[in-house]
Amino acid sequence: MVVMKAIILAAGQGSRMGTLTKELPKCLTLLGGKPLLQWQVEAILSAGIDEIGIVRGYLAHKIDREGIKTFDNNRWSETNMVTSLICAKEWLEKDLCIISYSDIVYPATTILALLKASGDIVVSYNTAWFSLWQERFEDPLSDLESFKINEKGILLDIGERAKTFDDIQGQYMGLIKLTPLGWKSVEESLDKLSAAEIDKLDMTSMLKKLLMHNVTVNTAPINGKWYEVDSSHDLIVYNQFIRNNNFL
Repeated sequence: MVVMKAIILAAGQGSRMGTLTKELPKCLTLLGGKPLLQWQVEAILSAGIDEIGIVRGYLAHKIDREGIKTFDNNRWSETNMVTSLICAKEWLEKDLCIISYSDIVYPATTILALLKASGDIVVSYNTAWFSLWQERFEDPLSDLESFKINEKGILLDIGERAKTFDDIQGQYMGLIKLTPLGWKSVEESLDKLSAAEIDKLDMTSMLKKLLMHNVTVNTAPINGKWYEVDSSHDLIVYNQFIRNNNFL
């Protein structure tokens, strides 16, 4: 029987949220009356994931939920997301893991689609992103990054500043599936870098390094609801969706 686990990366401060994260980690910011973390946990458990872990950092002591294993990135203020991911390597080495950012909201069906997708490293991407970006930004292109795949769904390009909408076949969602073999490929890629370089890597940069090292990254298209919380304005937009019964 395959054991399935989820790792939520929640070590960062979320400084773009302003005063909302002065006394709380970003994952505890309220949306629709409940913390972002709760939205994620409910979706993950509904998808049948066996165990959930969370990598803490900023105000770590405030993230303590029964039934959730904690990993701590004590160097959170001087490192990035990949260093946080490495803190959970004991899980990554042994079991299939879903990696989730802590500032996104999605339904259980997104996790199920990611689990179903073939490949040892699979990233989900949203194909229905444009209408959401129109709500979030006056100029949607100003906050968009490239995302290109080939006809077989293999990732070709990610994380570059998009010059035109032709550079965007979807938006990377902050959700990745890694099998133990996939994690081994990640480690082999990271071994080519210095410790200082690893400390600077966010997840998108890690995926770019994998592509540079000719590692196959598969993709899972998602046409459903998905939200990322980057600012207090995002919360205003999404709370209005909730009031209009047009959220998940």
